[in-house]
Amino acid sequence: MPLFEYTGLDKLGRKVSGRIDGPGSGLVCQQLRERGIFPTEVHESSLAGVRHRWSDLRSLLRRCSTAELASATRQLATLLVAGLSLDTALGSVAEQSDQSMLGQILANVREDVIQGNSLHESLAKHRTVFPDLFINMVQVGENSGTLDKTLHRLADFLESQGRTRARIQAALAYPVLMTLVGSTVLTFLFVFVVPKITRMLQEMKMALPWPTLLLINLVDLLLAWWWLLLLGLVLGFTGLRRYWRTEAGRLRIDRMLLKAPLFGRLLLLIATTRFARTLGTMLQSGVPLLKALDVARNLLVNRVLRRAVETAKLRVQEGGSLAVALRETAVFPSMLVQLTAAGEQSGKLEEMLFRVADTYEHQTDLSISGMLSLLEPLMILFMGVVVGFAVLAILLPIFQASQGFG
Repeated sequence: MPLFEYTGLDKLGRKVSGRIDGPGSGLVCQQLRERGIFPTEVHESSLAGVRHRWSDLRSLLRRCSTAELASATRQLATLLVAGLSLDTALGSVAEQSDQSMLGQILANVREDVIQGNSLHESLAKHRTVFPDLFINMVQVGENSGTLDKTLHRLADFLESQGRTRARIQAALAYPVLMTLVGSTVLTFLFVFVVPKITRMLQEMKMALPWPTLLLINLVDLLLAWWWLLLLGLVLGFTGLRRYWRTEAGRLRIDRMLLKAPLFGRLLLLIATTRFARTLGTMLQSGVPLLKALDVARNLLVNRVLRRAVETAKLRVQEGGSLAVALRETAVFPSMLVQLTAAGEQSGKLEEMLFRVADTYEHQTDLSISGMLSLLEPLMILFMGVVVGFAVLAILLPIFQASQGFG
């Protein structure tokens, strides 16, 4: 928090001065009055610049996680249900998160609320932390007088998103670790071990078998032209990244990703789960369908799916059914379309969307487990083939030499 210097009078009329931390001058004056000090002058300390730079650096090193935001949201909802005023509840949550970036931001939000701004307007000043979904639902909760219930739904949604992300990260941990370890072992083998052994074999001036010659030529090629290979990878990555940043390139790559074997279906399941749960959460909180579709679309990373939702929104805006609009896009899974149609007919669209999200979340777990069960033995097999070939290429001439000496 910023550091302020103050001058004022205590209860006995004596002049006092000092420094105090606070999110803003207004709250600092309030804190001083609560201590029995009547401030006559409050200004930001000259040390605040250093404090701000350190705070910015600390914020970069520690970003606000989904789990932290979900926890703070649930705490705020609980305090509001208990009857605390909004500014008091915000102050309490900010104090509990005082050492994090979120705590500082909530303190700033509290100051804005005290100055007369609405909560959603105050949150909108920090869009890097609070997404559009969060801000729009808070706005609906404020307008309808159900802010506490809305915050509870937001906490449920954020916790669900956090669990899904944690499962995906846990599933990717083993393949990433295996790739790093395997790459390190192969690099050490080909850079330090194989050249020494092959040099010894060449000094023996004997006819070498083709696996050994192939290994020697491959290692010589890598050691002599590794920089060219690295340059090619860098140029290829840079070119692909620039192409991906264009609208046409991003659309084509996203379309290819959705059609990729196994991986494409997993991406579609994850995106459909996020879309259905986001849309259901917003509709349950009273957000209009068109606005909810806008927010749900922005949460989708894949450009093909984004365009499909935008097309569906236009169909709905013209008076069409959401289920029919989703079916016409021919992108989303059939279960989403069928349950959406059932929800529209029965008036329980939110419930059906949550059911779709739960179903596809379960299928996502099964797909990740299936991919890992296939990926792990393939990686082990690949490592075994590479290392086995290197060992065979080294041992064959040694066996031939031993037989010749025998």
